[in-house]
Amino acid sequence: MAKAKTSITTENRSGSAADAAAKEKRTEMPLSDLHPFEGHPFKVLDDELMEQTVESIKQIGVASPLIVRPDPEGGFEILSGHRRLHAAQLAGLETVPVIVKEMDDDAAIIFMVDSNLQRENILPSERAFSYKMKLEAMKHQGQRGDLTSDQVGQKSWAVNQLADDANESKTQVQRFIRLTNLIPEILDMVDEKKIAFNPAVELSYLKPSEQKEFLEAMDYAQASPSLSQAQRLKKLSQEGDCTLDAMCEVMNEIKKDELDHVTIKNEVLRKYFPKSYTPKQMQDTIIRLLEKWQRSKQRDMER
Repeated sequence: MAKAKTSITTENRSGSAADAAAKEKRTEMPLSDLHPFEGHPFKVLDDELMEQTVESIKQIGVASPLIVRPDPEGGFEILSGHRRLHAAQLAGLETVPVIVKEMDDDAAIIFMVDSNLQRENILPSERAFSYKMKLEAMKHQGQRGDLTSDQVGQKSWAVNQLADDANESKTQVQRFIRLTNLIPEILDMVDEKKIAFNPAVELSYLKPSEQKEFLEAMDYAQASPSLSQAQRLKKLSQEGDCTLDAMCEVMNEIKKDELDHVTIKNEVLRKYFPKSYTPKQMQDTIIRLLEKWQRSKQRDMER
């Protein structure tokens, strides 16, 4: 471990461009020398995509090197490549290609967030905590760079820059960061799409104790909150009236969209139709059967 670290970080300390290039040279490093970025918000899941990555690594190895930085306490901290490291472990590799970068904590956080947000599928919780981490790092950099600027000005600059970097509106960035106020159980439901994003933002204004009781109310009603329900729960919390009984009453209301729609899951219908049937054919058949049933009921009433 020490040998790999020394060979990269001690050659030519002249501060020249050649020195910088040498430090970022691709090299092979034992998996045992690498550890995750402390507090990074990105989940490493053993899902179908992970299985595909493992198979790819078994065939061609790790094509894209991990980006790491030296850890003063030993080993190297991963800035980009947590999923690749896990896949390499599952594939039975002993080493992986890495590029070592020298960065301070704030720069490392910003690089880690920006690199990982390039992935196609980002969970709401991952985006929420990564935005929060990056915003704090940017504000810290601003404080060190301009100690005469006021705190509000620094925060406004940081939020605007973060929004530009993420190609999001300032409001949307702030709404994502609000999700970090949710208790883990509710945030997991947002990731699992059991609670929609907009209602989740409103629920984030509830106190942690109220959020725990909200889970009971949600279970009681056997329903996820609509935006209007979540907004009323937020108002109840602000007024100091957000009791379990009050939340159960709100959550037990029939939503307008439930009055306007009847939803039957695809897997329920499929067992009654040939596999070759399209959704349109299934719908037409259901309508014909309902019309036949309606005519039969009318005849019974006329008798």
